[in-house]
Order: sequence, then structure tokens, then C-alpha cells
Amino acid sequence: SGVQMANVSQQDLKLKINGKESSVTNWTPLRGPDSRLELMFLIDGSARASLGQQFGEITSFVKEMPANGKVGIAYMENGRAAMAAPLSSDAAQVLKGLRLSVGSPGSNASPYFCLSDLAQHWPSDDRTARREVVMITDGVDNYNRRFDPEDPYVEAAINDSVRAGLVVYSIYWQDQGRANSTEYETNAGQSLLQEVADATGGHSYWLGTGNPVSFEPYFADLRRRLNHQYALGFSSQLNGKPEVKTLKLDLHVASAKVEAPQKVFVTRSAGAPGE
Repeated sequence: SGVQMANVSQQDLKLKINGKESSVTNWTPLRGPDSRLELMFLIDGSARASLGQQFGEITSFVKEMPANGKVGIAYMENGRAAMAAPLSSDAAQVLKGLRLSVGSPGSNASPYFCLSDLAQHWPSDDRTARREVVMITDGVDNYNRRFDPEDPYVEAAINDSVRAGLVVYSIYWQDQGRANSTEYETNAGQSLLQEVADATGGHSYWLGTGNPVSFEPYFADLRRRLNHQYALGFSSQLNGKPEVKTLKLDLHVASAKVEAPQKVFVTRSAGAPGE
């Protein structure tokens, strides 16, 4: 890709939890066969049928997953994440679940309900594996079609995702029945997807207000991100039960950039994925 990855050490990091300075206790590159990866595609149940044109690129991405990676596919249907292919390292098995969406326009209720459902019912009990999600949706919340930075369903989905340890990426793709979508709705959906990505440490991909011609540039960037993630450990004051807190990570290396989740679930043994 031509992107040179900087060498970042634990001493280069400065961390704040809920606005208070915190010490970094661990900074480990997540690479090699011991770094297990679980990635779920969460596809909008009412995505336009032209999504089928991208199936070749989704197929290639699944087939190129490393040996330590498992992939699954779920569809957003009536507020749930309906499993179509369970997490597996067998690409052929996974790809049996790849199909054109059959839902009618709006059948997904809210994509954020579906993300919450996936977070609450993650199809694996392995808490040592990285948990990544790729949402393919236009991001519009049918219960609140304007951009509201405090949308309760989006906030709930973020908190559920953070508690489950999910890193959420999204690829913008228009729904059926939204041919007459306003630019306002499009921007609202993209802004909400960005909010989820920022909070969880993922990334949101879109190209203007239309559907992208190809997913390949997105997948190339996603592979790069997955290959350069770190486990971040830190110490933080915890009063009572585990809770979601804000995280701010700064890097003291002029030529490098680090992307980390804005929120983290703090427990007695704290850890958060970052990039």
C-alpha cells in the first residue's frame, strides 16, 4: 500500500480516562497466529439488490482472511442480527450465507437495534479474540431520520458494542425505497455511522452520497488496519461495578498517528483494542 507503519512504543503514549491522566500498563501488537480475530459482516436486510455486484469483492476478502481469523455473516432483519453464517475459518462455509437481501424497505427497523443485538449475542465466547464488525448499511435510523448526536438507539448500540469489546466499521450502501432520499437523510446516516466508528475505534467508509463502485479500496484499508492493531492496557479508578468511560489517547511521535476508541469498558482487568 506504500504506507510505512511507524514503530510506536508504550513510552510514546499519553492516556486519559474520563479526563484524568492514566498510566499505560500494556501495549502489545496483535499479530501472528496467537492473535485470534473474529469478524462479522452485518448486512442491511433492505439493502439495494445492486449490492450483489460487490459479492465478488466480499468473497475475495473472506477467502484472504488469515489462518487466525474467523468470519461470519448476519443480516439486519426486524431489529435483530439474523445469523446467516456462523463464525468460521472455512471460507466456503461462510460464503454459503452470502445472499441478496430479501427484506422490504425499512425492514431493518433501525440498524442500531441490530448492532445492539449482535453485541449482546456475539456468536462466540472467546473473549481473548479481537471482535470486529463490518456494517453494510445507509445508517439511517428509521425511528429518527434526522441527525441527532444523542440518538438513544445509537448511544445504546455504542454502549453495547463497547461492553462486548466490538470494533465497528461501516460501508455506506443505500437501502431499497430510498431512491428519493434527501441529501439530509444521507448525511444523517453517514454521520451516525461515523459516530459509532469513532466511539469503538473502527472506521466509516463512504464516497459522497451515492454507492461506491467498488469495495476493494475499503477492504484494502481494512486489511491494513487489522494487521496493525494493538492491545492497550491501562490503570483506572473503578468505583463499584464495571462501567463505560471515555478514552483519549495521544501519541508523541511526530510522523505517526494512532486511532483508538473514544469509549472503553473498564473492568477489574481493563483492556481495549486500538490501532
